Amino acid sequence: MRLTSPTDFEILEALADGNRNNAANLSYELDKNRSYINTRFPVLAEYDLVERVGPAPNSGLYEITDRGCAAVALREQYDDGNFDVLIDDYLDGVRDG
Repeated sequence: MRLTSPTDFEILEALADGNRNNAANLSYELDKNRSYINTRFPVLAEYDLVERVGPAPNSGLYEITDRGCAAVALREQYDDGNFDVLIDDYLDGVRDG
């Protein structure tokens, strides 16, 4: 998993409140370029950190997943090598917990 730090984590943290949001709102909130935010959403979705939600298929609304919440919780341990494993272990611990 290759995340762009700090931007990807800022996106995830902004969504961690559980509300759906889109690139236009997040670009304003995070003071980042809207087009850039739009390029990051598909990457985060590919890693199952966010998911695109309705009501319309092309609405551009995203929400954070459990994996995304785990990534936020583990941000300080991020590296390019084994972050997926850390997230999976974290989620296994939460489920068993």
